[in-house]
Amino acid sequence: MHKKVQEFNDYRSKMNKKILASDNKVIKRIFNLDTNAFKEGHLPVKTKELLGLVASAVLRCDDCVQYHLEAAKENGVTTAEMMETMSIANLVGGTIVIPHLRKAIEYWEALEETTE
Repeated sequence: MHKKVQEFNDYRSKMNKKILASDNKVIKRIFNLDTNAFKEGHLPVKTKELLGLVASAVLRCDDCVQYHLEAAKENGVTTAEMMETMSIANLVGGTIVIPHLRKAIEYWEALEETTE
């Protein structure tokens, strides 16, 4: 696994464990709601992950972008589909999203190295 991907996943896992160990009902419900929202439903998981990717890019949350890129890759999203999705994010979010596009492409390349 690419070092960048491994570091992101390790950190996310470690911190999620700490957060959930706080035994805060509201936080646990938010985590559960997020998990359930991205399950198969009227929209396929692949579509939901691409929607999450657009929202995350527009909100300029690089951690969220990385999470959705990884989930999208796991659900069969191609590079062309990812680029088209990010083009929508840049259209909606404006040029301020371009630095996040750069980071997204870098992370996507790391994901591709991981799956080769």
